[in-house]
Amino acid sequence: MAANRLAAALQACRDQGEKALGLFVTSGFPDAASTLPILLEIDRAGADFVELGMPFSDPLAEGLPIQRSSERALRHGIRLEDTLRTAAAFRAASETPLLLMGYINPILRFGVRRFCTAAQDAGVDGLILPDLPPEESGLVAGEVEVAGLALVTLIAPNTPDARVKRIDEMASGFVYAVSVTGLTGSGLGALTSVEQYLDRARRLVTRNPLLVGFGIRSHEDALRLSRHTDGFIVGSALIELIEKLWGDAELSLDERLQRISAFVSDLKHGKHVREAG
Repeated sequence: MAANRLAAALQACRDQGEKALGLFVTSGFPDAASTLPILLEIDRAGADFVELGMPFSDPLAEGLPIQRSSERALRHGIRLEDTLRTAAAFRAASETPLLLMGYINPILRFGVRRFCTAAQDAGVDGLILPDLPPEESGLVAGEVEVAGLALVTLIAPNTPDARVKRIDEMASGFVYAVSVTGLTGSGLGALTSVEQYLDRARRLVTRNPLLVGFGIRSHEDALRLSRHTDGFIVGSALIELIEKLWGDAELSLDERLQRISAFVSDLKHGKHVREAG
């Protein structure tokens, strides 16, 4: 089943003593033709899994960079069917796990069963739905399980212990620890309090791998936060880099992709390792 590909990738990272790296890119961003080459480049550069964002008009958990990327994709006419086609094209070229991240309303309009079947057919490994609380997970859980998809659930610094345990019991794939009580791209704030929260989460999440996201912009950020987790996820910093690169008309596609590759490699291994190589 598709979810096994994600589980195998995370287990391989643990076996090798590495922290798993996930990268987020919005479907249709910076334009419809560029998303797939970017996904394939971050895959080649060392991503252990990829998150493909489903553009939505009201992405409530997202900060300005990802909001802008979603708005830009929607202006280009990107719809859920386009995202599924991009997922299928990625799967045809790679066995790296691919998750779709987005919001529940477009899935409900598309039809939950139809969506989960289409995601399975496209080679998707799992779903991350930030606005789907545990109390509402029944809306999708059955069809997700039938399709063999992982359902990643989220916790935050203000999530009570009992609820963290419940979320861990419901999750498949991994538990996503939001590092701050805020939006994607937010600063990490007081690092000591973030580390205390992640240490608490590490003790409470026992059934699934634990990964951290929101606010990670560098290898140093990742090292500090993933000390308590099995890996880390980067979205806004990559989106901002893509905005910058595609805003420079003098750069070729190859030059843009090379800079994305260097960014991903630095996140995973540190700049000094890349330069030494």
